Amino acid sequence: MSRYEDIINLPHHVSKNRRPMPMENRAAQFAPFAALVGYDDAISEATRLTDARTMLSSDEMEELSQCLNQALENITERDSYTFIYFIPDNKKSGGKYETVTGIIKSFNEYERTIKLENGDILRIDDIVSISGEVFDKD
Repeated sequence: MSRYEDIINLPHHVSKNRRPMPMENRAAQFAPFAALVGYDDAISEATRLTDARTMLSSDEMEELSQCLNQALENITERDSYTFIYFIPDNKKSGGKYETVTGIIKSFNEYERTIKLENGDILRIDDIVSISGEVFDKD
């Protein structure tokens, strides 16, 4: 005889004092529970990868400077350029590189920024590469 043979075939107990719990409430008992508020956010932030800022050599900086000067001198030509620039991360060291293509609308010498016609504003110090058909013609 097994340990539970005397009760295995008995009917399920139904309380005379309490109503059965509705199925919706019963399912809520098994919903996930976050014991530490913000813990998941902290983990995802810690595991988020950033790129280190690349320092250009003096030759690369000189070439970039020449390309930027040429682009700014020909601003009225409305040529399209592709910029690769660095965006620093607000929460941790490093950042990410973005690529944007557009026509230069204006240059702010005081703030050292370039504004594109699509509304993007690029800091000159964050630009690591500029390319365009204008440079291919040389």
